Amino acid sequence: MRGQLIEVPPGTGKEPDLWHHGDAEATPGLVDLAVNVRRDTMPDWLADPLTASLAELAAYPDPGPARAAVAARHGRPPAEVLLTAGAAEGFVLLARALAGVHRPVVVHPQFTEPEAALRAAGHQVERVLLDPADGFRLDPARVPADADLVMIGNPTNPTSVLHPVADLVALARPGRVLVVDEAFADTTGAPGVAGEPESLAGRRDLPGLVVVRSLTKTWGLAGLRIGYLLGEAALLDRLAAVQPLWAVSTPALAAATACASPTAVAAEREIAARLAADRDHLVARLSALPGVRVAGRPASAFVLLHLAGADRVRETLRERGWAVRRGDTFPGLGPDWLRVAVRDPATTDAFTEVLAEILEA
Repeated sequence: MRGQLIEVPPGTGKEPDLWHHGDAEATPGLVDLAVNVRRDTMPDWLADPLTASLAELAAYPDPGPARAAVAARHGRPPAEVLLTAGAAEGFVLLARALAGVHRPVVVHPQFTEPEAALRAAGHQVERVLLDPADGFRLDPARVPADADLVMIGNPTNPTSVLHPVADLVALARPGRVLVVDEAFADTTGAPGVAGEPESLAGRRDLPGLVVVRSLTKTWGLAGLRIGYLLGEAALLDRLAAVQPLWAVSTPALAAATACASPTAVAAEREIAARLAADRDHLVARLSALPGVRVAGRPASAFVLLHLAGADRVRETLRERGWAVRRGDTFPGLGPDWLRVAVRDPATTDAFTEVLAEILEA
């Protein structure tokens, strides 16, 4: 079986905690492998415009330049860009503006905020649960043909699976809004591919497509709250109609402009290449541990692993000074799953040595 369709009524008591996020795990004093935010020193080309923007705080934010910069990066007109206070706001706008959809479907396991936003807006949500035995691969045939709203991540959090473009394109059709969460797209790379493999950010030919992007992860801007949506102008206008005025701050707009520059894009590609090497090192170390299975083919800044008794192992790791992300709050997973962020090889070696000691005890 490649996936399972489940209708989930709001407010059921047995549901995973969709509002739980990795920052709740990363308490002070622990080595943080729970949050997928890069923490390197901010480059001058980003820090300087952010600092300069502080002199402009007396004026209301003007999203025009940032919108144009993001549009140019993705080869779209500015009308096909909607700037948001982080990707999370984008999910809320979609849930509120698309109140008339009759069959919303979320493909899981994935980031829980999209479904949480839908439920909060009163939608009755159905899930397609992908199969761990199949590496959490997407089978487009599992999505009901009459679903008029479909949400999926690519690469998907927490599985780190990167779905082929062809499988995502198969989900697009007239009368359906297809939301692809590409918050981690800039962490991906492939040999011989100049840009982000499997990204739909530049596609303007697919009906109802909305691509969600975030600047939080690679550039360490979680506290600034900046992201954006890409899609048909008429559809984005509907979302903008339910967005608060001046939702994106002046410093966040400065960051969006800087991160859309050719300098930033080139830097992202270099970071993605280094990340791939660090991820390969982490996978190799984890795969050498007895009873640990890395799920699928990781493609992003984190890996998902299966380990019997992972919930107890996670608590012991905390006692030893390490924070990892629990898996049981993601629909389709359970207490035997953990998500681990990719870090530098020295941190990986220290972590896997501690994990090996715990498993041997």
